[in-house]
This record gives sequence, structure tokens and C-alpha cells, in this order.
Amino acid sequence: MPKKFIRSVLPDFATVLKHKSMRWTVPLIRDPNILHLNRESVSLAVFIGILVAFLPLPGQTFIAAALALWWGANLPLSILCIWISNPVTIAPIFFLTYRVGAAVLGSAPLDFSISLTWEWFSSMGAQIMLPLMVGSLLCGFACAAAGYLMINFLWRWQVIRNWEKRKLARQQQQNK
Repeated sequence: MPKKFIRSVLPDFATVLKHKSMRWTVPLIRDPNILHLNRESVSLAVFIGILVAFLPLPGQTFIAAALALWWGANLPLSILCIWISNPVTIAPIFFLTYRVGAAVLGSAPLDFSISLTWEWFSSMGAQIMLPLMVGSLLCGFACAAAGYLMINFLWRWQVIRNWEKRKLARQQQQNK
């Protein structure tokens, strides 16, 4: 993982807590993993960020931040992973999750045209929301679990690779 690069960009945990605007967060931030980069906090942050990115709810940033604080995940990374669902990708993601939810619930997907009015939301919103939420939760958990496992695998692979490089360098140095 690009741990050295991320460490060079992120501020030190103690420095952040000493900043004037962050003093109020000291009682909330008890877990040092919130800003540390280790396999557990990073993989959990990716899980949280991807899961929340798939939820069709406003305030995804606050939800991910609260979950990261509660579960002790890396806070900046969990918020960064939310941007999987950005203004460009949110429509295809929600279309896919709606289709998945409709298939799981056994209902035929509705053919509808979107009209951003209160009348449209009141008439179509209830019919669309259940398949969208079910599909979002299923796809969110599946993609979040895949992200969690991928980060764990890549982190472990890089640690083993670096260990092998150091071992080889030590052997070459001893053979000289």
C-alpha cells in the first residue's frame, strides 16, 4: 500500500488534535486508529466508505464519519471512499442497485421517467424506494466486503514482498 505517501500527506494525529478548531473533537476521538494507517483501520475505512457510498441517503459524509469514529476506522479514508458515488457515477450506481433490489424482491422493474417534482416523488418514491434500498444494501455490502478483502490481501502481499526483499538483501550482503 502507498503508506509512505499517505503518511506524508496526512497530518500527525497529535498535531490535528492541538489545532484550535479541532479541540472539541478530543473527547470524541479516543481511538488513535482514526488517523493511523494500519491494515485494520484502512481496510475497515474502505469497507465503511464503500458501504455508505451505495446508500441512497443524504449526508453520506456524516454517516461515514460517525461509523469511522464508532468502529475505529481511518476517518479521512472512509470519507474519501464515499466519493465512489459522485455526481457522475451516482445515477448508474442507483440504477443498478434498483434493478438488483427489484430482482431480489421478485418485482418487475418499473418503467418511469424522472420528473423532479413533489408529485412525482410522492407517487413514485414509495414504489422505487424499497427495491432501491434492498439493492443498495446488497450491492453495498458485497462491494464493501470485496474492498475489505482486497485491501487485506494487498496489504499482506506487500508486507510479504517487502520482507522477502529485505531477506534477499541480507543474504546478498552476508555472501559478500
